[in-house]
Amino acid sequence: MIAVFAAASLTNVFPKIDARATYSFSGSNALAAQIEQGAPADVFASANIALPQKLYAEGLVEKPVVFTRNELIVVVPKSNPAHIHSVFDVAKPGVKLVVAGPGVPVGDYTRIVLHNLDLDGALANVVSNETDVREVLAKVALGEADAGFVYTTDARSVRGKVATVGIRWSAQPVVRYAVAVVKSSKHLAAARTFVRRLLSKAGQRRLLAAGFLPRK
Repeated sequence: MIAVFAAASLTNVFPKIDARATYSFSGSNALAAQIEQGAPADVFASANIALPQKLYAEGLVEKPVVFTRNELIVVVPKSNPAHIHSVFDVAKPGVKLVVAGPGVPVGDYTRIVLHNLDLDGALANVVSNETDVREVLAKVALGEADAGFVYTTDARSVRGKVATVGIRWSAQPVVRYAVAVVKSSKHLAAARTFVRRLLSKAGQRRLLAAGFLPRK
């Protein structure tokens, strides 16, 4: 049985693609750090390309490959107490905004969106920086924040618990997920099989059904 270290946003879909693997879901940056420290992972699936490329440059993983894409969306509690109806409303005074921290892929993507919309000032409304996207989602779903930035796939995973506010396409960052086999794996053949399964038509269908975007 292989150990797959994967971005938190893949929590719902990966077990549907391969139920036999053991999964550790967290912020991609935290998982990359664990691999650098020698954690026994066989596969690393990141919500960006930069982290697997860094591990590849360090000789820790085989060449990364892009396996899917995503987009960002704003989530608000179902009751929407701050009356947020546009992404620009997150910059209003008094809005409690929750985001992922710098270095976490979704946190970096969030800051790109805000910059693209000339909303850098909205960061003054941030009440907490979370370690992964699911923590952002949970804070909003529980009503502990007025708004948060997550992937569209995460918003879909809690339908009925949050409302969503779209972000225009021109402000979206390029969100590409990359996967790589960890070179120190004692199960290299199985790890490579997992990657092939992700890239297969069946694996890609599972990702699309969960709301992810085609890899190219």
